[in-house]
Amino acid sequence: MHEIRSPIVAVLGHVDHGKTSILDAIRESRVASKEAGGITQMISASYVSKQDIENLSRGLAEKLKVKLVVPGLLFIDTPGHEAFTNLRERGGSIADIAILVIDVNEGFMPQTAESINILKRYKTPFVIAANKIDALSGWNKQDTKSFLESFGKQREDVKAKLDEKLYSLVAKLGEYGFNSERFDRVSDFSKEVAIIPVSAKTHEGLAELLLLVAGLSQRYLEKELYIHKDVPAKGSIIEVKEEKGAGTTIDAIIYDGVLKSGDEIYFLTNSGVKKTKVRALFSPKPAEKVVAAAGVKVIAPGLEGAIPGSPFAVVGESVEEELKKQFKKIVFESSELGVYLKADSLGSAEALISLLAERGIPIAKVSIGNASKEDVLFARSIAEKNRYLGAILVFNTRTPREVLRIAEDERVKVIENNIIYRLVENYEEWVKEEKEKEKKEMFAKLNYPARMRFLPGCCFRLSKPAVFGVEVLDGKIKPGAKVMDKEGNVLGEIKSVQEKKETLPEACQGMQVAVSIDEVVLNKDICEGDILYTYLTKEEIDLWGERGELLAEDAKFALEEIKKIILKKRIEKK
Repeated sequence: MHEIRSPIVAVLGHVDHGKTSILDAIRESRVASKEAGGITQMISASYVSKQDIENLSRGLAEKLKVKLVVPGLLFIDTPGHEAFTNLRERGGSIADIAILVIDVNEGFMPQTAESINILKRYKTPFVIAANKIDALSGWNKQDTKSFLESFGKQREDVKAKLDEKLYSLVAKLGEYGFNSERFDRVSDFSKEVAIIPVSAKTHEGLAELLLLVAGLSQRYLEKELYIHKDVPAKGSIIEVKEEKGAGTTIDAIIYDGVLKSGDEIYFLTNSGVKKTKVRALFSPKPAEKVVAAAGVKVIAPGLEGAIPGSPFAVVGESVEEELKKQFKKIVFESSELGVYLKADSLGSAEALISLLAERGIPIAKVSIGNASKEDVLFARSIAEKNRYLGAILVFNTRTPREVLRIAEDERVKVIENNIIYRLVENYEEWVKEEKEKEKKEMFAKLNYPARMRFLPGCCFRLSKPAVFGVEVLDGKIKPGAKVMDKEGNVLGEIKSVQEKKETLPEACQGMQVAVSIDEVVLNKDICEGDILYTYLTKEEIDLWGERGELLAEDAKFALEEIKKIILKKRIEKK
C-alpha cells in the first residue's frame, strides 16, 4: 500500500547568507509542547512535523489555500553538501525540494550563482528565502512568525525599500532563465520561483517558508513522495564519522522503505561496492527500524572508506549491480589522458564531471577524499605526456602539506577551491597562464627584430672573428642572432656582445656595443656605416606578427623593414 512520506529539503546558499541560521530558526520555532511530533533534532537532519507547521502558520494556510497532507518536512542540515545532485537516474534525489538562502541586502554572491546552476542542472524545484529583512534600514520587528502580518505593519518607505531589493533578485534570477516573484504575488507556482522574505534572527516569514515548501512539495512532487513502508530501504550517506566506542559510523537519509537492525546493506567506497550488516540504528534514539523519510545513524562493521553523498541500499536483487553502475560512472580511472579529480562527496564529483564535460576538459581519474602521494605520482605520469592535463583538481577537501610539497617537487599543479565553478575556472586560468608562459619562453628563444649600424672608426678585428662596433637603431640584438645585409644576404651569427669589455646578454635600442661574427670579413662583406639587420625565418616573422604586443615600437619598425627585405629576396629568387 502506498503512503506519502515527508519531503526532504536541502538548504543552500552563499557563506554567511544564513543557511545555518535558517535551520536554527526552524529548530527553535517549536510551538507545540515537547510531546512526540514536535521539532526533533535528527541525525544529520531536522524534522518539522505537520502539526508544528499548522500551529506555526495558523490562519495562513486558508489564506494561501494550502491544505497539508505530508506528515512533515525533513531538512538536510549538513553544511554545503551536494547530496541532492546525485541519484537522479533512479527517478529521485535525496532532496525533493531546495531552499536557496540569499541575503536580501547583499544579493547574489559566488556560491549563490553556483547553487542556482546546480539546481538548474538537476532540475530541482526550489524557493528563495530572502533572508535578513530585519537588517533593512527602518524595519520594525513584529512579534509574529508571519511575513505578511509583519509587512503590513511596516512604514511605506520600508515596504518600498524591500520591494526594490526583491526585484533586484527577480532581475538576477531572470539572467539564469527563471521567472520569479514574491510568493503572495505568484500566479502559477509551476512557472514562477517563489521568493519568501524572512528573518532567521526574528523568525518573521518562517511560517510562510515552511507552509509553502510543504504545500509546493505535495502539489508538484506527489508521485515522488509515495513510498512502500514495507520494502527494503534506499538512502544516501550524508556523513562518515568516527564515534567513540562505535568506530566508523555513517549518518544517512532514508528516502524510501524501511531500514531494520540486522539488515545487510550495500554501500560504496573508492574501491567499489562493499557489504555490511547493521548492528544498531539511532534516529536519534536507539531504534529497531527506521521508516522513510528519516535521518539515521548506522553502526556497522567495515564502514571505513564509505563515500559521503553516495547511495546505499538493503541487499536485494539487482541492488549490487545498480550501485556498481553508478560507481563506475562517477568514481573511475580511464586510460585516456585527463585531469585528476578529487572531491569530498559523490554528489560533488558528479556535478564536477558534468561541468568538466561541458567545458571539454577530459578526466583521467576521479576519487573521493584528500589527495595523496600516489595521486600526485598518477598526475605526474599524465603531465609527462601532456603538462596541461597533469593537474589535480581538489574540491572541498584539504590537501596535506606533505602532499603539496611532493606535488611541487614533481611539478604537478594542485588546484583547490570549495566552489565548483570557480575550481574549473581556476584550472582554465592556470592552463591559459601556462600556455602564455610557454609562448613567452618560446619567443625569448626567437631571433628578435633589430637594425644596427656599423660605427665608423670601430673596426677592432678584420676577421675570424670580425670584431666591430655597432649602434642598435631599433629592437635588440643578442648572441646567437643571425645577421643579414640590406639585400637579404645572411652574413653570419653574432657570437658575443660586449660593452667596455664586459659581455652582455643583449643590447637594446640606443646602445653602442662591440659584436663578434666569425663568418664576416670587414671592409669586404660589410663596411663602416652599413645598416645590418637580424635575419628572421618566415615562421619567426609570422610568430612576431601574431604577437606584436610582445614587441617594442622600435622593434615593430625593424620587423617591417626585415619583412620587406625577405620578401624582395624571395621574389628575386623566383
